[in-house]
Amino acid sequence: MALLLGGALCSLADENEWFVPLGPPPEAAKRRISGGEAFPPLPLPATPLRRTERKREPSAPKLAAKIVWGQDASFTYGSGEQTRIADWNLCPGDLQQLMRTASERLGVTYGADNFSLAGFDGDPAKMPILLFSGVRTIKFSPAELELLRHYVLRGGMIVADNIAGGPYFYKSFREAMEQTFPELSFRVLPEDHPLYHIMVDVDQVSYPKNLKSRQPLLEGMYVYSRVGVLLSKYGLGCGWDGHEVPLLPHAIYYDVASAGKIGLNIAGYAVGYARIGRAEGKPELYGALDEKHPTDEFVFAQIKHEGAWNVESGGASRLLQELRKDTSLRVSLKRVPVQPGHDDLSAFTFLYLSGLDDFHWDPAALSALKRFLDAGGTLLINNGLGLRTFDLAVRRELKKLLPGASLAALPAGHPVFNGVFKLAGAAYTPAATAARPGLAQPFLEGISLNGDVKVIYSPIDLETGWQGLNPPLARAYQPDDALKLGVNVIMYAMTH
Repeated sequence: MALLLGGALCSLADENEWFVPLGPPPEAAKRRISGGEAFPPLPLPATPLRRTERKREPSAPKLAAKIVWGQDASFTYGSGEQTRIADWNLCPGDLQQLMRTASERLGVTYGADNFSLAGFDGDPAKMPILLFSGVRTIKFSPAELELLRHYVLRGGMIVADNIAGGPYFYKSFREAMEQTFPELSFRVLPEDHPLYHIMVDVDQVSYPKNLKSRQPLLEGMYVYSRVGVLLSKYGLGCGWDGHEVPLLPHAIYYDVASAGKIGLNIAGYAVGYARIGRAEGKPELYGALDEKHPTDEFVFAQIKHEGAWNVESGGASRLLQELRKDTSLRVSLKRVPVQPGHDDLSAFTFLYLSGLDDFHWDPAALSALKRFLDAGGTLLINNGLGLRTFDLAVRRELKKLLPGASLAALPAGHPVFNGVFKLAGAAYTPAATAARPGLAQPFLEGISLNGDVKVIYSPIDLETGWQGLNPPLARAYQPDDALKLGVNVIMYAMTH
C-alpha cells in the first residue's frame, strides 16, 4: 500500500497540483421533517421572546462546522470555464449532504456551519464536531492549537478529512495534532471499535482506484475512552456528496457507499458520545493521578503502557470512594501511575491495567511484573470498552509473563463473587449481552499462583460501570454490579 501511494505521487511532487475542484457546488438544502427520535437533540442556548416579537420556527441545532483555512484561487477547466476554489472547501457539498443523511437516520434534524477558528470560542456544547478538509499543507498558529486543545479536552471532536488521499494535508495535520496533544498519540481504530458500528456496520469498504484494500483506515487520538481527534488518511467528503474525484487520477478515497456509512457513524458517534465527552472534560475532584506514593493506605496503582492506558476519567475514584463507604479498608483516593521496569513496584500489593488496543511488555517490564507476583501482589486487568484488540494483547502478554499458566473462568462459587457483596447474578450493557448471549452471571478469568488467584482479568469492561457513564456500544457491566464486583476484587486481593 505504501509503495503504491509513493509511486502514484511521483508525478505530483508539487502540492499545488492537488489544488483542484473535487466536487460541484452544493445544491440548495431541501426542507425535511423527521419523525421519531433515536438520539436526543443537542441543547442550544434559549433566548426568551418578547411579547411583541413574532414567533419564528427554531433553527436546527448545529452538529458540525467546517473550518475555514488556507487560501482561495481561480481554477480554469479545460473548457475554459472558471470557478473559485478554496483550501478548506474543495468539495463544497460534503458536510451539508452528510448532515442531511445523518438527520434522516438519527431522527433529529441537525444543521451545519462554516467559520474560521478566529470566530469560535471553543465550546463543544455549541459545536460538537469541527471538520477540517483539504489536500495541501495546513498550518496553525499557537493560539489556534491552544483553542483546539481546550475544545477537545472539554468534550469536542475534531474530524480531519484528507479529502483526496494525498500526503500533504495528512502529514501536516497529523504533526499539528501531535504537537497539540504531546501526551496522546494516534492509534489505528480496531475493527470492533464503536465508531465502525454505532449506526451501521462498516466491516469492509471499497476504494475506486489506487488502493487495493477492503479495510477501512481511521486513526484516532483517545481522550480517555473517547476519540477526540479523528483523522481519515483517505478521502471521505466527495463520497458524502455522492460522487468520485474526477480531476485527480492519483487520488485515494472511499466510494460513495463506504464514505456514507463512515460519515453516518461519525455523526452518530459524536451525538452518542457528546455526554461522555462533557462529563470526562470536567476536572476530577478525586482520583487524579498522584506522583506521591502513600504508604499507610490502599493504593490504586495503575500501569502505564504505550497504548491507550488511561481509559476512563473518574472510574477509579468512584470505586475507591465505594471502598471507603462499604469496607474498613484505609483507602487513598489518588491513583498512582507506574511503569513496570522503570518504577519500583515493591511498595504496592495491587496493580491495575486497562486499555483499548494493543500494548507490549518489554523484558524489563516482564521481569518487574514477575517479581511483583512472586512477592504476593495481585494484578487486575480490565478490558476498556470490551474490545477484541486489547483482549488479544492481554492473552499474548500474559503468556510471556507466565508461560506455564493460562487464564481460566472463575467458578460461580469463587470467593471473589462472595466477598463484601454476594453476587448471584450480574447486569450488562446491551452490547455485552449481544456479544455473550445468555450471560447472566458475573464473569472473570484468572490465573492462580500458590493457591490464590493473583491475576484477575475482566474481558467485559468494569471501569465504565465504575464511572457510571455507559458509553454507547461499550461491552460493560452496569454500574451497580461493576462497583460491587470491583469492591470484591480489591478486598480479595487484600486478604489473599
